[in-house]
Amino acid sequence: MKSTILLLSIFMITSSVSSFAQKSGKKYYITGQVLDINNKPVSGAMVLIDNKSSGVITDDKGMYKVKIKADAAIISILNLSSGLMNEEINGRIVINFKLNNVIPQEETVKQENPDDEVVNIGYGYARKKDLTSSVGNINGQNTKYASYQNVYEMIQGEIPGVLVTGKKITIRGIATINGSSDPLVLVNSVEIDSNTLDTIDPRLVKSINILKGTAAAIYGSRGANGVILITLIGK
Repeated sequence: MKSTILLLSIFMITSSVSSFAQKSGKKYYITGQVLDINNKPVSGAMVLIDNKSSGVITDDKGMYKVKIKADAAIISILNLSSGLMNEEINGRIVINFKLNNVIPQEETVKQENPDDEVVNIGYGYARKKDLTSSVGNINGQNTKYASYQNVYEMIQGEIPGVLVTGKKITIRGIATINGSSDPLVLVNSVEIDSNTLDTIDPRLVKSINILKGTAAAIYGSRGANGVILITLIGK
């Protein structure tokens, strides 16, 4: 009986807080957890409010906390291996999600079937066959790259829609921003200038992943011209 009264009291308090925030027009927080189909935390999933990026991603425990406007209607979780999942807010301040087809990062090293190839998507990993967005992948450990002189040669002609002219890389099919067509380039998560890629020895490249469209949305306006993610051996 006491536990029932306690639960009712908690519900009434949280409802009152949410109702007050909405009526006052003030912003308030929504918290929750994102789990995969095996009830394991999903880290690095994007949190969207009314189909716009909130700049918030889930932590290593799958938890998130996002501040929203009182009139916000929809909260969404975007993960490339499971797509977009929406929930109506309806005044709730705790909203949990359970996603499908998400591969835990610690399991990616176990994938051996070519059909289950996993690729770096900037904030986690996903099976290539499950991706809902365009992601190009280059396996830097392929022996054919052993004689290549630079990273530009590795990229040239390998990914459809990616044009390499000298030290200029252009990802076709996406709009340019501020008159520039240069993609965002990250080497081991560190941003570099795309025309300095010739300083990287191809023999040290573990993988190259090229993102565009929704796949690059995690980087906001910085990824408007596409994103090139380079992972070096030993990282």
